[in-house]
Amino acid sequence: MKTLFIGAVGDDIFAKGVRDFIASEDLTAELQVCPDHPTGAASIVVNADAQNLIVVALGANDHLSGDHISAFASQISQAKFIVCQVENDIQATEAAMRIAREQGVTTILNPAPINDGLTLELVQRADILVPNETEFVFLMNNVLNQNIPQDFWLQDDASIHNYCRQSGVSTVVLTLGDKGCFVSFDEASGHAGKSSDGLYYRVAATSVDVKDTTGAGDAFNGGLAAGLVRFPDDFRAAIEYANKVAGLSTTKHGTAPAMPTLSEVEAA
Repeated sequence: MKTLFIGAVGDDIFAKGVRDFIASEDLTAELQVCPDHPTGAASIVVNADAQNLIVVALGANDHLSGDHISAFASQISQAKFIVCQVENDIQATEAAMRIAREQGVTTILNPAPINDGLTLELVQRADILVPNETEFVFLMNNVLNQNIPQDFWLQDDASIHNYCRQSGVSTVVLTLGDKGCFVSFDEASGHAGKSSDGLYYRVAATSVDVKDTTGAGDAFNGGLAAGLVRFPDDFRAAIEYANKVAGLSTTKHGTAPAMPTLSEVEAA
C-alpha cells in the first residue's frame, strides 16, 4: 500500500527534522517550501490521566496553497482514498477534496483542529466525516447552524444518529476517546450495504495501557483509510482496525513517532 503525504514546511531547522523523519520511515511526501514562514509546531502538555492540551503555531501550514495541491491532481486521481484535515489553509483542503470528488476518489475529512474557516461546502464534499466530540459540536453549531448540546454523546444512539444525519454527509464516524466510536450511515450510503449492524452502531475502544492520547485521532483516521483498503467489503472491520491503530498510538509518548507499525498492529 503506497501513501503520498502533501504538506508545507518552512526553510528552517524544523523542516530538516521533518525530512529526516520522512526518510527514516521510508515515506513519500511532496512538501511546499514557504521560506518566509516557519515550519508548523505545537506545544503539547499531557496530564496524569494521559489527556492532552495542544497549542499549535500553524506557520507554513497556514500557507499551503491550492496550487501546490493541484500540481498532484494526477496522483490524487489514482488514489483509493484521500484523507484531509484543516490544520492548514482551508483553500488547500478544498482543492484536494474537489479534485478527489471530481475523480471519484473516496474522501475522508477529519475536521481537526477546530478551524473557523471550515465551510458547509467543504464538509459536504466528504464521503466519510470523522470528528471527535468537540469538533462535532463546533461543526453542528457553527457550520451547519444546528443546536446540539455539548454532551450529546450521552444521549441514546437513535438521537446521536439523528444528529449525524443532519450533517448531510453519508457516513459519519464520531471518535469518542475511551468510549470508542459511533458509526452512522444514511440510507443511500455505499458503506451501509457493507454492514450487518444497521444504519448506526457503536464500537468499543481498544483496551490498552494508555500513556499519551496525543495524536490518537490522527492515528484513527490513518488506520481507517488503511482498514478500508484492507477490508473493502466490511466497514466494521475497517473501524475495528482504526480503533486498534488509535489505541496502540496511545501506548507511547509523542505523536508521529508513536504511530504503530503494521507489524505492531498485526501482532495486536
